[in-house]
Amino acid sequence: MRANSSPFSSLPRQQVNKGFTLIEVLIAFIILTVGLLGTVALQTNAKQASYDANQRSAALALANDIMERIRANDTADIVANYSKSFDYQDVLVEKKCLNIRCSSSDIAEYDVYQWQKALRVADNTGSLANGTVCISPTADDDGVRLRVVVAWQGRQRLTESTNETIACGNITNRRTVVLDSYIFMRAA
Repeated sequence: MRANSSPFSSLPRQQVNKGFTLIEVLIAFIILTVGLLGTVALQTNAKQASYDANQRSAALALANDIMERIRANDTADIVANYSKSFDYQDVLVEKKCLNIRCSSSDIAEYDVYQWQKALRVADNTGSLANGTVCISPTADDDGVRLRVVVAWQGRQRLTESTNETIACGNITNRRTVVLDSYIFMRAA
């Protein structure tokens, strides 16, 4: 009689381990599946973040463009010429100001026309969905405080973390870029 008696001691070694390799393979498959699903989720989030960054950089480039156009046309009529709100659906009113003499208000109309075209192109390329622009210049003693707000539709809902309410556009999932500047008026 053996000192170590168990019900499996008389069975051959192969029968004791039968099915153990299959369990190992199933566990490895589950771990691999979870890892692949995590990689797919990470890739999806990275793609969405890239899309949001592309929209934000397009909005910032457009806002900087109009800000520089306004700085170049810094006459006393900035408030009257540039106090506007428009979006990508507004009808374009063509204004030509190349190779002809234009007043500051003509230049302002030309600037806004060019910017509306750029906003429409950005919307058609998908880089700035449903864009809206609000330009609000406010005159004071030495110059003009200028605020340019670009709003567009993002892919997912976010809450704005600012204490200040920005009223520009009323689209769902709104994103905004706000540029504030000050333009000193040159002497006439």
